Amino acid sequence: MADQHEDDPNAERHDETWPGVAAAYAAWPTAVPVVRPIPPPQERLDPRARTIWLLNNLIAAVIIMIGIVAIAVGLDRWTDISRIWIIGMPLVLLIVQLVAAWVDPLIRYRQWRFEIREDEVDLKHGLITHTRQVVPMSRIQHVDTRQGPIERRYGLASVIFYTAAGSMEIPALSVERAGDVRNQIAALAKVHDDL
Repeated sequence: MADQHEDDPNAERHDETWPGVAAAYAAWPTAVPVVRPIPPPQERLDPRARTIWLLNNLIAAVIIMIGIVAIAVGLDRWTDISRIWIIGMPLVLLIVQLVAAWVDPLIRYRQWRFEIREDEVDLKHGLITHTRQVVPMSRIQHVDTRQGPIERRYGLASVIFYTAAGSMEIPALSVERAGDVRNQIAALAKVHDDL
């Protein structure tokens, strides 16, 4: 065998050069396990979600515009900036905010999906950055529902569930559906809180 390696420079010398290479190749699995993709979530939020998101956006736009108008009044009073800029810039910003306030809920509603499965909660959402969260039931520590004043007015509620990493939310469900989702997650995650 030693003569063969001396005569043939291309002879394989795995076991001499790299100890254990032959054993590593022998131990390599011949079949790669098939990973089946998780189907995307299918359940939508309540259609009234668009209305409450629009109202929240409009409230935020009004607050921002009050600040912008205050700055514009200050600039008009204490600087020599042309009034075209002082009136024009807030007007342009107002138009942009109103368009964004109107378009955002439509796109957000179209993107939001969730599904409660026996082993996991699957969330899919996002406007620019699409996010897919699959949370194992074994990680969920606590689950509850929440209603803000606008949600209460429209008969909606959000389900919030907590893991060691933080909280996640399924927003804008009807109050009845939110209660069902909360109870379903609590039962599957074996959460023993008083609901």
